[in-house]
Amino acid sequence: MAEKEKAVARGPFTMEVVTPERVLLRTEATSLVAPGVLGYLGILPGHAPMVTLLVPGVVTYREGGQERRLAVGGGLLEVADDRVVILADTAEKAEEIDVERARRAKERAERRLKERPPGVDLVRAEAARKRAVARLKAAGTAE
Repeated sequence: MAEKEKAVARGPFTMEVVTPERVLLRTEATSLVAPGVLGYLGILPGHAPMVTLLVPGVVTYREGGQERRLAVGGGLLEVADDRVVILADTAEKAEEIDVERARRAKERAERRLKERPPGVDLVRAEAARKRAVARLKAAGTAE
């Protein structure tokens, strides 16, 4: 008869967020939720190794008992050995986001998508809209 496996309490995992410009964050987290290509995914200590693409959205993580957010503009997430590395195209902590600038970017992208002026790249305009929405959500504004 097989013995029941006992649940092992695990400590936090190392979390790093890196953009082409800088190391945005290096911390110990106890949970993380990120915008994967197939939907949001959750990471807890002891998660199985994996690699996935990220889409523009909000990364929510728990650090020191507090929930924190940051906006990512897409990228790659890797989990291995109680370490999560996010290689983001762009990323900003919630407290760094210029809300008015993000609102203007969202309005500009929506205007381009609606009016469809000649020469406008609609794929780029939609990507810009998604990044602006992610920034506003990470900053805690209801958009």
